[in-house]
Amino acid sequence: MGNTPKLRFEGFTDAWEQRKFSDFAQRESAFQLSSAEYPSVEYEDVVAGEGRLNKDVRLKEAQKTGIVFDGTQVLYGKLRPYLHNWLNPDFSGVAVGDWWVLKPVGMDKEFLYRLIQTQQFDAVANLSSGSKMPRADWNLISNTDFIIPASLDEQWQIAEAFDDLDNLITFHQRKCDALTKAKTFYLQNLLPQEREKEPRLRLEGFTDSWNPYTLGDLYTERNERGNETLQILTVSIHTGVSDGALEEDELGKSVRRSEDKTLYKHVYAGDLIFNMMRAWQGAIGVAKSEGMISPAYISAIPDERIYPPFMNYLLRRKEIISQINNLSYGVTDFRKRLYWDSFIKVKCCLPSVDEQKRITDVFEQLDTLITRQEHRIKALKTLKKFMLQNMFPQEG
Repeated sequence: MGNTPKLRFEGFTDAWEQRKFSDFAQRESAFQLSSAEYPSVEYEDVVAGEGRLNKDVRLKEAQKTGIVFDGTQVLYGKLRPYLHNWLNPDFSGVAVGDWWVLKPVGMDKEFLYRLIQTQQFDAVANLSSGSKMPRADWNLISNTDFIIPASLDEQWQIAEAFDDLDNLITFHQRKCDALTKAKTFYLQNLLPQEREKEPRLRLEGFTDSWNPYTLGDLYTERNERGNETLQILTVSIHTGVSDGALEEDELGKSVRRSEDKTLYKHVYAGDLIFNMMRAWQGAIGVAKSEGMISPAYISAIPDERIYPPFMNYLLRRKEIISQINNLSYGVTDFRKRLYWDSFIKVKCCLPSVDEQKRITDVFEQLDTLITRQEHRIKALKTLKKFMLQNMFPQEG
């Protein structure tokens, strides 16, 4: 292991020091407290990225083991360390459950919080005891050598850089969440809800009634064989039909050999496609490009009353998926199928094609903004990973 990181702030040239973890991080002890002594505790759900979850342990049983912290320590989730459950509290409370409460000794607290996120710490923590419910081994970690800067100022500057980056990630995540909530609002209000014939909110200039249909009124089944020159499209329960061809390792075992593709079906941009086996879970959507699909899928040709992209939003809502679920049949959920004779019974309401286009524009603009935010967040997280790898010495 080198004694300096690859990336350093200007003005720092001294070699870093090798020290055992227990030399600069003291593990606080747990002890019994009565419920009357419990302060309110907040846990941070780092894995889900949903911020802090309030939990008042005074509502628990009369006696419980806990670890008091006062905002000067770092909390590390020792149970299943691969979940990366850690917390840098700026409040006082009691840590209940599988936490280590780490008190920095001669080290900047914020730097300690970043150190436990490094590859080296993660690798040692995951040499844990237990198989089904692994826990990080304190004896192992406490005796592990880490390379750290002797200068508290350098520690602080490194920690501050990560704080700034985390704040930026949080900012963009909140923007993404706000856009997602806006999309949910418009899905609930620009499209009719269950048992409603018209939406609650209309775009300016549109007042005509929406018309009720079954999908059998609007679609005819397409049965046309594909060929080897066409890209293979798939349908996801999360994102609908793929934008284009997937790599072979993404396609699954069923299409790896060329002879498996002989029964594949030809589809065109605008076709509605659904996976018979997973339509009841939301595996339905509109093709954006020409290609071919698995024989386990069904494709349908839209008529002139449909603006095809609009159906991506109308049919992938829970109200329609609930209908599809009720119309699918099989011995168990695992064997449920949506066949054509059931698909054509699904009910929906449609406005004019012009209104469909305008509504689709609203959702596509929101999707573009959401995707842009997701890309920013991904890029920032990639940068953070790079910084963790280069602002701390690595093994080797």
